[in-house]
Amino acid sequence: MSRESQHGKWTLSSSDDEDEDPSAQTTSETRYEPEPLPSDGNPGKGLRPLGVRPDPEASPNPVTQREVSRERVEKTRGVGVGAGSGSDPRQAARSNQVNREKFGAGVTTSSAKRKKESEDTGWALSSSDDDCENSSFADHRKARNPSPKRTKPERARPASPHGASYYKEEPADVFDAGFLPADGAFRFYLNRVTGIEKKFNTGALHIKEILSPMLGTLKESVQFNYCFDISWMVQQYPPEFRDKPVMIVHGEKRESKARLIQQAQPYTHIRFCQAKLDIAFGTHHTKMMLLWYEEGFRVVILTSNLIPADWYQKTQGLWLSPLYPKLPEGSPFLAGESPTNFKSDLLDYLRSYRAPELEEWIQRIGEHDLSQTRVYLVGSTPGRFLGSDMEKWGHLRLRKLLSENTQRVQNEEAWPVVAQFSSIGSMGVDKTKWLAAEFQHTLTTLGKGKKVSTSPEIPMYLVYPSVENVRTSLEGYPAGGSLPYSIQTAQRQLWLHSYFHYWSAEVTGRSHAMPHIKTYMRTSPDFAELSWFLVTSANLSKAAWGALEKNNTQMMVRSYELGVLFLPSAFDMKTFKVQKNPFPATGSSASFPVPFDLPPQPYRNKDQPWIWNIPYTQAPDTHGNVWVPS
Repeated sequence: MSRESQHGKWTLSSSDDEDEDPSAQTTSETRYEPEPLPSDGNPGKGLRPLGVRPDPEASPNPVTQREVSRERVEKTRGVGVGAGSGSDPRQAARSNQVNREKFGAGVTTSSAKRKKESEDTGWALSSSDDDCENSSFADHRKARNPSPKRTKPERARPASPHGASYYKEEPADVFDAGFLPADGAFRFYLNRVTGIEKKFNTGALHIKEILSPMLGTLKESVQFNYCFDISWMVQQYPPEFRDKPVMIVHGEKRESKARLIQQAQPYTHIRFCQAKLDIAFGTHHTKMMLLWYEEGFRVVILTSNLIPADWYQKTQGLWLSPLYPKLPEGSPFLAGESPTNFKSDLLDYLRSYRAPELEEWIQRIGEHDLSQTRVYLVGSTPGRFLGSDMEKWGHLRLRKLLSENTQRVQNEEAWPVVAQFSSIGSMGVDKTKWLAAEFQHTLTTLGKGKKVSTSPEIPMYLVYPSVENVRTSLEGYPAGGSLPYSIQTAQRQLWLHSYFHYWSAEVTGRSHAMPHIKTYMRTSPDFAELSWFLVTSANLSKAAWGALEKNNTQMMVRSYELGVLFLPSAFDMKTFKVQKNPFPATGSSASFPVPFDLPPQPYRNKDQPWIWNIPYTQAPDTHGNVWVPS
């Protein structure tokens, strides 16, 4: 079926108009974290991405990319398939050489060729509107060669788009061995970014600083994440800690799990814990570090994958806990609780994994004093929940916290909601299906009492990078590989695009560092105050936040997600003042450092949301490249 839209004419599968329960499908699908497309050599030498990369943060949508067989990849690229999940991007870059296209060289993909490619690798919609958490490769040849037995396709995550040498030498000023984070009230930090003015990195954190001995004498750690580059991860630990036990909590299965384990073979101190993903299309998307020191214990909740591409030229955020001391011997297990119930909520989240490997850590955390925590934990874990359990996870968890710990404000209907994210799922045929119904109900909750009228509708601003944002970014078009909004999903919800506002972060010097951070907040009409602020791994998707089922009597969540909620009441404030100049950071400000510009600005006349699986050849990016997915 062909469709015409503002994005051009694209051929889609006839399943486009079908709505079926994805749980009823028998085709196996895999999920990926967004990672840039592969290229060879220097990014300024003309990148022509060939093929769309699987993405771990891909939107939970009904879109499924047709599986590209290893044989076809080798035939079309003339090289071996890219390294799988967890492979070293530098090694994979060397083995994944692809043709390059410099701007002006001419892109000559004929319609016949495109049609042929669409038959082999073309995008087709799954038969579900209940969406999966990401785009994935599915077996296209099943229609022509039906087989009663289907094998699950492997995940193959290609290398960095910047080439083999891009991360070989880190910039000298990206890491400060003697840096000690300012102990501010909020403990919310951005990552250091290369290529921006130095003052905007003052007070920001690199992963090496998070793992630095300045923060504690490490004895053992746990890394929860979606994407891992194990060799790079190990190098981020200081030399004196590189042989300390590390547990990796992941969601990989089958071949991709085997590759991850194989990658860790040189490191005998690494163990694994596989997260259970019992609901179709779920992902283990949580990003957290548990750090056990001789001096105590610390939690870090963040938005970055453990791969180099996430730590240098993207905007990321993290919450760094205080150093939690050990409780006196014989203290009750839940002693040392905070006013925000952070300790019991963290233990409940860890128990939701039902993993024997985490029992030791559950016991260990119970022995520490977390009473100084001033944030609330907002997590998602896979399952179908009934009764009071519905409010333990996902957006109903956020709704409960906002109801119980915030107060109504004057002129409440004029206080807008701002949501900022890096991936978008299927929202349904119109805004009433989920976004402006249950999800907006959650985001607009303030205090107890009668629900605020939605007429006039409370403003909602969605911040998502435009094509121009990506083109002019520090990374250029390859930054769009971490913004997996597909043409198939976009065409189904053109109504959503009227909500979009482009990425601008002059206040933090990060307008050209594309956001992988995800934030949600409620602001005053003049954008000078916040009634709450959330930083999380959860994108704008039902898989991440959950969706009500069975006449609102059941909550279904597909994925693991984790974030922290900042509420003024926990800081003895009525509202947060928005910090006007977060950098250089001093740590002493009582106002909140929102990482991007407020108020958000709506797309301009010619702006379009970044869509990662269509070409952009009309203008070169900052490295002189065009974007040609095939």
